Formats: sequence, structure tokens, C-alpha cells
Amino acid sequence: MPKNTKVTQQEHSNEPVTESVADLLSLEHPMDYKSSQMSMGLSPGSTAPVKALLPSPDPDAEDGRPAWNNKLEYILAQVGFSVGLGNVWRFPYLCQKNGGGAYLVPYFILLLLIGIPLFFLELAVGQRIRRGSIGVWNYVYPRLGGIGVSSLMVCGFVGLYYNVIIGWSIFYFFQSFQYPLPWAECPIQRNGTQAIVEPECEKSSATTYFWYRQTLNITSTIDDTGGLNWKMTLSLLVAWIMVCLAVIKGIQSSGKVMYFSSLFPYVVLFCFLVRGLLLKGAVDGIAHMFTPKLEKMLEPQVWREAATQVFFALGLGFGGVIAFSSYNKRDNNCHFDAALVSIINFVTSILATLVVFAVLGFKANVMNEKCVVENAEKILGYLNTGVLSRELIPPHINFSHLSAQDYAEMYGVIKTVKEDSFGQLGLDACVLEDELNKAVQGTGLAFIAFTEAMTHFPASPFWSVMFFFMLINLGLGSMIGTMTGITTPILDAFKIRKEILCVVCCVIAFFLGLLFVQRSGNYFVTMFDDYSAGLPLTVVVILENISVAWIYGTKRFMQDLEDMLGFRPYSFYYYMWRYVSPAVLVVLIAATVIEMAVSPAGYNAWVEAEGSERFQSYPPWALAMAYALIVVAMLPLPIVFIVRHFNLISDGSNKLSVSYRKGMMKDISNLEEQDEQRFILSKNPSEAPSPMPAHRAYLGPGGTQEMTNTNYGTSTKTGYQNIGSPESEL
Repeated sequence: MPKNTKVTQQEHSNEPVTESVADLLSLEHPMDYKSSQMSMGLSPGSTAPVKALLPSPDPDAEDGRPAWNNKLEYILAQVGFSVGLGNVWRFPYLCQKNGGGAYLVPYFILLLLIGIPLFFLELAVGQRIRRGSIGVWNYVYPRLGGIGVSSLMVCGFVGLYYNVIIGWSIFYFFQSFQYPLPWAECPIQRNGTQAIVEPECEKSSATTYFWYRQTLNITSTIDDTGGLNWKMTLSLLVAWIMVCLAVIKGIQSSGKVMYFSSLFPYVVLFCFLVRGLLLKGAVDGIAHMFTPKLEKMLEPQVWREAATQVFFALGLGFGGVIAFSSYNKRDNNCHFDAALVSIINFVTSILATLVVFAVLGFKANVMNEKCVVENAEKILGYLNTGVLSRELIPPHINFSHLSAQDYAEMYGVIKTVKEDSFGQLGLDACVLEDELNKAVQGTGLAFIAFTEAMTHFPASPFWSVMFFFMLINLGLGSMIGTMTGITTPILDAFKIRKEILCVVCCVIAFFLGLLFVQRSGNYFVTMFDDYSAGLPLTVVVILENISVAWIYGTKRFMQDLEDMLGFRPYSFYYYMWRYVSPAVLVVLIAATVIEMAVSPAGYNAWVEAEGSERFQSYPPWALAMAYALIVVAMLPLPIVFIVRHFNLISDGSNKLSVSYRKGMMKDISNLEEQDEQRFILSKNPSEAPSPMPAHRAYLGPGGTQEMTNTNYGTSTKTGYQNIGSPESEL
């Protein structure tokens, strides 16, 4: 061994020496790409090379990578990333739409089948390899290195429009410091001495008018951009400044932010739950939510939507989960973390659903009482003009104190007697169940339905401030994870100051985000939400699953987990990763493609003259843009596969740092120069004694059949089957 190498110098020092693979190979002859690969179950000359996993960093060595200050910061970061706006408005809507309490059954089943196993998988690979999403999948299998690039691109697309929603919340937050709330009543137009209600508002409602006209000032079609909305542009700028300040120092700053942004929403949710339960009609809303419609469980659509919600609720495929876990110690119990964060996410969804339905139950009672009063006035008018006979009114009914039950009885009598001319009377049934069945999702729930309910609260500005401050914190927690999923892979690949990278990313994102703060911007938010993430992320996650379970090998991965965690994971995960989760994801992809093919592509346009929404199909250019989002997000997958297959680019092995400790290097100090090269490059693992302690082979889920070639140093099989060498470890 040359005397001037760092390996030789290591023997005379107690300090760990960190050098790149490029340094170690500087005196060696160059090798081509294929000879630097380990064949997984194939001959060395096989045409399907698999990435040679370099000697794993010693768990106790300092590699210069930042680390979480404590476990609580890390858990809060994962909770903040997974618990987001979808828990508050998407999950309650799906419960209402898909059978109330019956929806919880398929959701929980799929959480166990794909949610927790795949979340555990991402936590484990990030923690074991200590890289971002790009580095992890380059490390596991270079040909599928495009997985990390696709994750990064999807993070970029989602971050662009997700921060716009935070901007909307910021605008409503500052508007809430008024009494009465500005969306409590319709504006009055004055024409000389005559005062009339704004026609657009009268046809819709005060909260709907404030959302579409005062906030978005929306155009009637996606073709009409309408120019920038300066109020939303300013709100978006504030939102990006907040995100930039939260992530500018990496996990050192975002970890501190998470103490507040992850915990404060729970304080607000509990306050709203207590307040909501004291409101009239709250019990009606909660009872409606938990009354199961069991027949809904037989519909495939319910299971598809439950799988999609599980998938996105945990942030799978975004890269944020992997990025956060890559800053952990190598012996951290990521199995416990996966179960804990998944359960917290599920409980949060239930808590948010209770709050939403309690408030919506109160709103439904208020609207039903309003309906009863308006229709009772119509009946009184018909009685005074002789259109209806007073004999039709039951004697015990008092119009000055008319209850919903009294009105229902009176309505039934009039409908029976005046069957032929009943339609001309224009009376409504005013059924509470009908109000509760009005499904509202997404922005409609937060910025229309919930805001309308809060106008009837005592001290409504206080509750409005709390609600939108909660939305800002929920969104901020998710955005921190999304930004970490973007910056961590870049920082791993390039030597850039994270402060500069963060500022550059936020500035670029702000200018790209101007697309969403035009007057037609809401239509583009809907487009990106529908097309930029769903299908690409599902493909990314199934490839993650396949690369670990089928290419790297489930048994091998389970052995790595046992070495890392100190205990053998349950056999349940073996079967989930290898069979069940890929099968469920294939079905989900097929269902998503079919849904996209069957359902018309379009958006709900706001028609000012009617004061309501109307579905419109996308024009050709917008449809092309929507499908381009899917193609662009998935394009890195085939491109990276092709260029790696034909060895057009390096797999990046020579950029990975490897830390060596004195004890490890003493075991190979007597190797000749030729032996050192073989050890580093894994050209023949059987000729190089493993510097790592021997460990027990994983016996598979049954524990009876041992993996082949676990007799380290004597195997004549391929490198893939020899799990004892450090090159074989994830």
C-alpha cells in the first residue's frame, strides 16, 4: 500500500479519517462502469448490473452531516410534514361522501397494508444510507436513480401551489381582526338614495362572495388570466418569506419551528372541539358523521379514495420522509417512529373530522332554521292572500315560535292537499339531513363553509383568527418537509451553502408561483392538485417498493434492519413489502388511470351572473399543460434508466464519502495494493475479509430456511448473495 495514502496515515492517528472514493482511487487504474458494479444473483459480466454498495459509514463516525438535536424535534418534524391541510378538509369530506363511519374501516385496513409498511421502508432507507431521495436510490440501484429526481420534481410542483393556499390563509388571518367579520354580510350598493344588496352576493352567500370576488377576484374561465391579484401576490410573498426563514438553516432552524407549528394546531383543534360540542346542533353533525352507511364499503371507488388518502396523508414518495430520517443516528428505532407517526396522523384526522362535523352540524341547524323562517313567511303570505286556507294549518302551530318539527308537519299537510299546485308555491322541505349531506371539500370547506359557521359564533373574530392561524401552521409544517425533500438531495450532490440554496429556491418558487395569483390562479391550483402529484407519486412509491423488495432483496433488507435496529422486524413487513403493497399499488395505479380516462378533464368555473359554479372542460392548451405535468414529473425515470443502462453517465459512486475508523483499517492494513483495490471496488468480495463484525443471517419470515452464502469469506457465489460484507448493507 502506498505510504502517502490516508489509509496508511490512519494507523498512526487516533482520529477518524474521512476521504472520498475518488481520493482512494487516485493511484489506481481507472475502471469502466460495469466493472464497478455488483451483480445481484448474476455473473460479473451480466448485462443487468446493480449498484455496488460502498462500505457503509460507521454509525459512530462523524461524517459532517447535520443531526437532530433530539428525538422530539425529529418526531415533530415528521408529524408536521404528514399532518397537513388534507387532514382538516380532505379526510372529513371523504368521510361524509363515502359512508360516514363506514369509511374508517377501509381507511384503517389500507393504512395497515400500505401506509405503515411503506412509511417504515422510507424511514429505514433514509436512516441507513443517510442521503436525500436522489442519493438513496442511486445508492440502492443506479438504474432507478430517477426515482429521487421524480420525487424532487413532484415536491417542486406541489410546493408551488401548496404555498399559495398558505397565502390565502394569511390573507384571511389578517382580515379576521375585524368585527363584524368582512364575510359576515353581503355588501350594500348605493344608487343615490336607494340601497341594494350586491346582486352576485345575493345569488350566492356572503362567505362565497367574499371568497370568489373579494379574495380571488376570479375570472369566469381559465382562458382569461385577468392579470395579477395584488392582494394574493403580497400574501404569497409573505408565505415564501416565512418558509425561507423556517428552512434557511436546515434542520437546525426547521427543528425549532416545528415545536410550535406541529403542536399549536392540536391546541386549536381541541379548543374548537370543546367550543363545537357546546353549540346547538353539534351532536347532529357528529351523529351524522359516525352513522355508518355499510353498503358504501362494497363500492370500489370508496377503497380507491381511501388508498389515495392513506398514500398522501403520510407524505409517501415526496422525499421529505427520507430527507428527515437521513439526519438520524443509524441505530434509531425507525420502526417505532413509523408506527407512532402513522397513528398520530390517523388520530389527528379523526379529531379534525369531529371538529368539522360538530361545526357543520351547528351550521346545518342555523341554515335549517333560516329555511323554516323564510318558508313560514311565504305560508303566512299565502294565508293572508287566500291562496291557502287556514284550515290546512294544525291548530297547535304558533308562527311566532315555529319549530322545525312543526314546519315539517305543516309542510306535509299542504303538500298532500295541494298536490296538483304545490310546485307553484315554491316551498322548501327544510330537512336537516339535506343540509348535513351537502358535501364540501378542499378550499370550499375551509374558506366558505367553515368561515360561514364561524360568523354565528360568539366572539367570531377570535375563532376566525385561531382557525386561520392553525391552517398557516399546518401548511408551514408540510412545506418545511416539502422544501427539505428538495434541498437535501441537492446539498448531498453539490457543495452549496444551504442558506444560499434555500434563498434561491424560494425566490424562483415565488416567481413561478405568480401563475397561481392571477385572477384565474385558482383554476391552475386545481389543475396542479389533480395532475402533478397523484399518478407520478404512486409510480415513484411502487418503484421504491420494487427496488428494495425485489431488486435489493427483502431478506437482505430485513437483515440490514436487524443489524441497524438490534431486533428482527415482524414477518408481517416481509410479506407486505414483497407481495401485498406492490399489488395494492398496481391496483391503485390502474384505478387512477381508468378514473382519468373516464372522468372528463375540467374545472369548476365561477359564473358571476349566476353566482354559482359551473363545470367547464379544459381548453386544448390547458389539457396539454395538465398532461405535461404528469409526463415531466415521470420523465426522469426512463431517462436515468436508459443513460445508466448504456453507461452514458456515472452512477455517482465516486462522490460518496466513506468514514473509516482505526480498528477497521487495522484489519486491512496488511493487504497489498491489489487487495485494497478489490476491497474498495468489491471486484471479488470473497477474497477480502469483511472488516465488519459477523452477524447472524436472516432466516426469512418463517425462521427455518437460511439464506445462502452467509459463511463470510468462503462463498463462491455472487456479491448479491453474500450479505456479510459491508458492501452488501444498505
